[in-house]
Amino acid sequence: MSGTIGILGGTFDPPHLGHLAVADAARHALGLDVVLVVPAGRAPLRDAPPLASDSERVALTSLAFADRPWARVDAREVRRGGTSWSVDTAREVAAENPGARLIWILGSDQLLKLDRWRDVAELCRLVEFAVLARDGLGVEPPAGLRGLARVIPLRAPEAPWSSTAIRSGLKAGGAPGNGLPPAVAALIEERGLYRA
Repeated sequence: MSGTIGILGGTFDPPHLGHLAVADAARHALGLDVVLVVPAGRAPLRDAPPLASDSERVALTSLAFADRPWARVDAREVRRGGTSWSVDTAREVAAENPGARLIWILGSDQLLKLDRWRDVAELCRLVEFAVLARDGLGVEPPAGLRGLARVIPLRAPEAPWSSTAIRSGLKAGGAPGNGLPPAVAALIEERGLYRA
């Protein structure tokens, strides 16, 4: 596949309407031909492991994006096992799609940590970064990466949901639904996820 490929990585524990809004905004603003939605195996900068299993997170993410034919859930990081390094994914996607323009979609909170990502100089050569400003943060990369990281500001509707808040609500006995696509809420309910 050539053209322009978006890569939206994340833990997706669980995927919510905010993830869909960001993918939608990136696709429309940047003319993306496809968005690869990549659930992380083990995110190196995350304090705790995901609560749902890898297979559950892939299933939930597939349900969340099922009505978007331009989105493709890509489980390569889960299959790879161990720590998920974005640069490995970027290398693989670039090798599979010679000549394609690759755009990594992330929030400004993650952009601030970009200098802590593995082999970040190589990653910056492989991809551009579409960055959604959130929590009052700007879209400037860390000082050491200015001039290296190619950043495209991205606008999306303000999303009041977070996976952390949704998990907390479910643990407290709340009904799945607020901020979740209906099929995702149904699977969470069916399997009793995030209750313990």
